[in-house]
Amino acid sequence: MLTTLHTAYSDTCAADLAWALGREPLPALAVLDLRLGAAQLQLRLLGASHQVLLEEERGSCSETVACIPGSSTPLPLGVSKRLGDWEYEFAAHVETLGAGSFAGRAQELLALVADHPHGLAGTFPGSPHAFTAMFAQRTDGQVRWRTWHAYPQEGRLVVTRTRVGVRMPATAAL
Repeated sequence: MLTTLHTAYSDTCAADLAWALGREPLPALAVLDLRLGAAQLQLRLLGASHQVLLEEERGSCSETVACIPGSSTPLPLGVSKRLGDWEYEFAAHVETLGAGSFAGRAQELLALVADHPHGLAGTFPGSPHAFTAMFAQRTDGQVRWRTWHAYPQEGRLVVTRTRVGVRMPATAAL
């Protein structure tokens, strides 16, 4: 699903993004509710930021990547945590592209997510390459999502990927 986010483009620096786990739902500009197997997933666009809410019988998970006032947790390159019965893995990287490459990459990603049955993308008025996009899937008992946060004025694209799956019990050595 592709939508126009009717708000000013305010998160204007890739370096300002922070990561948080377990935050309450924040006001969203666009929402996509999904059912992936036994999981209820809500993809939320918060401007040039995102929040994913995952609910399943085993528990819940909330991931936020946003400009969070007062946050002391910058966007990490990687996180691996146990959340009850789940293993949570998060990774992020920043792509720096020239103007022509950025425009092509933006078009490619928006087309991919807009046509994905579990995708949500939002563009901002005034800049065709300012967007936030995300999609989710369930494979092998795991829920996964990817996100892209575009900062065309910097030529930067912040890319994240997350995997949440059931923790495998330790096996006893024989």
